[in-house]
Amino acid sequence: MTENGPHDQHGPYDQQGPYDQQGQHDRQGRRDQRERHGQHSQHGSAPIGRRSLIATGAATALTLGTVSFANAAPGARPGSTRPDETRVVRGTLPPGAPDFVYLPVEVPRGVRELMVSYAYQKASVPPGTQNNALDIGIFDERGTALGGAGFRGWSGGARTEFFLRADDATPGYLRGPVRAGTWHIALGPYTVAPQGLPYTVTVTLKYGEPGTTPAPVYPPPRAKGRGRGWYRGDCHLHSVHSDGGRTPAQIAAHARAAGLDFINTSEHNTSSGHRAWQGLWGDDLLIMTGEEITTRNGHVVALGTEPGHFIDWRYRARDNRFGHFAREVRAAGGLVVPAHPHATCVGCSWKFGFGDADAVEVWNGPYTPDDEVALLEWDNSLVIAARSGRAWLPAMGNSDAHRDPDRVGGPQTVVLADDLTTRAIQAGLKAGHSYVAESAAVSLSFGVSGARGGHAGIGDRLRAAPDELVTAHLEVTGAPGCTVCFVTDQGTLHTVALPASDSGTATWQTTPANAAYIRAEVRHAPTSPAFPGPMAALTNPVFLGD
Repeated sequence: MTENGPHDQHGPYDQQGPYDQQGQHDRQGRRDQRERHGQHSQHGSAPIGRRSLIATGAATALTLGTVSFANAAPGARPGSTRPDETRVVRGTLPPGAPDFVYLPVEVPRGVRELMVSYAYQKASVPPGTQNNALDIGIFDERGTALGGAGFRGWSGGARTEFFLRADDATPGYLRGPVRAGTWHIALGPYTVAPQGLPYTVTVTLKYGEPGTTPAPVYPPPRAKGRGRGWYRGDCHLHSVHSDGGRTPAQIAAHARAAGLDFINTSEHNTSSGHRAWQGLWGDDLLIMTGEEITTRNGHVVALGTEPGHFIDWRYRARDNRFGHFAREVRAAGGLVVPAHPHATCVGCSWKFGFGDADAVEVWNGPYTPDDEVALLEWDNSLVIAARSGRAWLPAMGNSDAHRDPDRVGGPQTVVLADDLTTRAIQAGLKAGHSYVAESAAVSLSFGVSGARGGHAGIGDRLRAAPDELVTAHLEVTGAPGCTVCFVTDQGTLHTVALPASDSGTATWQTTPANAAYIRAEVRHAPTSPAFPGPMAALTNPVFLGD
């Protein structure tokens, strides 16, 4: 690494000083943030220290040199006026950069608000080559330790700027005082082009009285409900608090219009949205709080965690840390649900295995081939569970809706629960007492009865002798012209065409010797010879035998 003074340092991580040599606007033509707020250029040095490569308890991370702001003048009166200050840092991340690059910022006393903006350049790349993508977040003076208390927000690539102060913060970030100490801006080079990833980070401090932080108001864990019954919900949703385009109020309105009884908040790598639902719940809508823990080796929904609880995401499968954070999800009252395990986006497919999961999302949004692969993988796991006697993993479906025209409640999980409470819904999901439907228009009733007595519903076991004749019975409404498939550990063994009317039934007989379990699928007509018909609904299994 060649040192050329505090304003111009070069090397594999090309981090320049706080201003370019001509004191002009940054290279991408974005106006310097201090000009956007009517400030003059702050001359003088913001020293950049040495860079270090550190292990954070999981993935290796890079820490850049420190950005410094001068401390308040000796004898300055508390609350006295002090001009806003801005520093600008430029650099280039090379291919192979660590998952996380931390930019330390020394924050002095007396800061009322911290503002950060950033930009990065796309490259010209040939077809099939990933281009640059850079995420951003921040940790406060309590540090960047994995699972530590320093987390103050994350927006991924959804925003180019954010602010934090005691009484407010940009969605995705946590309100609270801007205390003195070393803060860390977290850069996440998601993908880096062969030419490298040039970036610019602008940090502005505003001084003044810190203000107070309002106490958060969180959704209650109970809605009125109907006692024991079937409740419809969507547990994978995104708002403006991560990369969604809808406000919480809009999501709540969509949920009610979709006939849902419950939803779960699931912003990417932040808990900031937990406090954003005040006044939106009611007797008719239970709002659970959670998170989509978005790692580089797959995404997982933390379903129904304690309001305000944040779960860290900064690890890969090779770091052997997921089990620890799965236990943290459960300790915080949540369920662990791997999401879209075979999605094709970078970092989306699931690499951690399913040993720590409570359920799995086999249907995510409009039904696609990656959902079909997830379904088949899940069905294979049922065979293993039936053979080994080990616990089985229930399936669920969610919309993963972000913005129009994404349909909230498409699909939705319909769960048998004792009441409309967080704990009762979680218990029903974990027991597999549920099915997935494309909309509230589709309803199922499915069970298996034995010739010698006995009956079992979705998620339960019918105790029957190996040679006892058992009858599977499915009632369907809202799926005219679809096809019912009865699926066992041998595959699909019986199909029934539903009538063109709004409701229909299907039955099929077998024995526990021939089927370890029975589950039902309701499919639309195929749209391609190479792909089965899109799903209208699917059930969890009924297991057979002692």
